[in-house]
Amino acid sequence: MTALAEDLRPAYDVNAVRADFPILATEVHGKPVCFLDSGASAQKPRQVIDLVRWHYENEYANVHRGAYAFSENLTAAYEGAREKVRAFLNAPSERNVIFTGNTTAAINLVAYSFGLGMLKEGDEVIISDMEHHSNIVPWQLLRDMKGVVLKVAPISDDGELLMDEFKSLLTERTKLVAITHVSNVLGTVTPAKQIVEAAHAAGARVLFDGSQAVMHMPVDVQDLDCDFYVFTGHKLYGPTGIGVLYGKEDVLDAMPPFMGGGDMISTVAYEGSTWAELPAKFEAGTPPIVQAIGLGAAVDYVSGVGLQAIGMHEADLLQYATQRLSAVEGLKIIGTAAHKTAVVSFTMGDAHPHDIATIIDREGVCVRAGHHCAEPLMHRFGVTGTTRASFGMYNTREEVDVLAGALEKVKRIFG
Repeated sequence: MTALAEDLRPAYDVNAVRADFPILATEVHGKPVCFLDSGASAQKPRQVIDLVRWHYENEYANVHRGAYAFSENLTAAYEGAREKVRAFLNAPSERNVIFTGNTTAAINLVAYSFGLGMLKEGDEVIISDMEHHSNIVPWQLLRDMKGVVLKVAPISDDGELLMDEFKSLLTERTKLVAITHVSNVLGTVTPAKQIVEAAHAAGARVLFDGSQAVMHMPVDVQDLDCDFYVFTGHKLYGPTGIGVLYGKEDVLDAMPPFMGGGDMISTVAYEGSTWAELPAKFEAGTPPIVQAIGLGAAVDYVSGVGLQAIGMHEADLLQYATQRLSAVEGLKIIGTAAHKTAVVSFTMGDAHPHDIATIIDREGVCVRAGHHCAEPLMHRFGVTGTTRASFGMYNTREEVDVLAGALEKVKRIFG
């Protein structure tokens, strides 16, 4: 262990955190579970599980519509969750916070409402070479439907956004820059404030995919000055089926509704309809009520532990994992940016990522294998896929050791 690695070890009670996650006490194939796939979907603390169950068992109804106690109480809890998310992101108002089904739904909302509704043929959208499919395909669909030009900003061999090349793509026709805040494969933290400054200077709006960011670091949307910010609840230790779109009020007001139906209208007549005020304008139909309340509980939990403390703990895990895995003969880490979160993606010679994941599963180790919904990024690095270990607030150095030991077994099998 290097002195630097020792210095990074925070005063952090990871055992107390682990005690809040019931699933971490289970076994897989007779071995203690070693869950290293939080980048795909994080486990849930008891505080989230219990609150979701309590509402279904004791106080469930639809929101905004009922003149009885269940509905009124649940409406207060649902809108209370919105306020928790607003404070979590430091958004100016609850009007800026739109609940969606997940990150993909949030990006598609922007693509169809802002993109299809407000852009014209020849306008440009810039993404990067490290995007998840959910931040590629909606813009391809927009390109095909509207004639929008889609540009891709390149990255370095270390997995860092090449800022000079990115800036050279900006023109007076650029209307939106949609880039990940943290890469789900590489862990790269993009230079968000520099991206916003350059894009705004060119007259473009900026959307950040924060799905891999909000659980690792504080995010202040006012400080970033981004126009849109999206993330999903299930990676933030909350339920599935809930996501968030933050948008600046001026652009949300100008955007047409994405879906029509109940709750997003002010008046309805056969001759025409008028729209509700924000945020209801973009929340058609019965929303993910208890999921939103569960997300609020997850925000409370993460905030209670402290994102600064979580970040320090995970930085220590990242450095330790990088050291341990780099010592495994034949293992190559993909993504070595100077500023990254606790994600380690790697290849091992001719061993297929799925074979690696299957072998180490017998040791209780859960990792992700494949292209991670980022096929163009795999092509960029000349691989068909990688094995990815993604760490969360509950992981330990001992689990890194279990992973390294399991990979030695892979090495023996494949030579």
